[in-house]
Amino acid sequence: MRKAVADGDLDQFDLKILDVLAEDGRISVTDLAVRVGLSKTPCQIRMRRLIDDGYIDGFKAVLNPIKIGLDHVAFAEVKLTDTREEALSSFNAAVKRIKEVEECHMIAGRFDYLLKIRTPSIHRYRQVLGEKISSLPFVASTSTNVVMESVKENWG
Repeated sequence: MRKAVADGDLDQFDLKILDVLAEDGRISVTDLAVRVGLSKTPCQIRMRRLIDDGYIDGFKAVLNPIKIGLDHVAFAEVKLTDTREEALSSFNAAVKRIKEVEECHMIAGRFDYLLKIRTPSIHRYRQVLGEKISSLPFVASTSTNVVMESVKENWG
């Protein structure tokens, strides 16, 4: 977002709209307008532009994973056998289809990808690792780090 500000794409009202919506995506346009200091119609026009320009990807319910029984979190380090573009694209497409993978990041370091995996138990994690992650295209090896306590997560 900083680049957009430097380029002059977003002004203080746009940034405030984004901040408020990031905190409360269910806020009414009327309340949003009050919070950012605009009248309803200009606020609505700006919000539509922010959506159309891709600053806002969408709106969704953020579920509490612990309340729905997904309180086991592990991070898997994944090393690939091949890191050419075709292999990376193949891995990327396949990992997106595993629902237990909450996040996937390509890493510059001693391994290639870091996956955040959320399951109901260590037993289920072991199954996901063995049956899904280890069989992804070009996976050479994995290493797991199990979360003992989540101190800060985006959902909460």
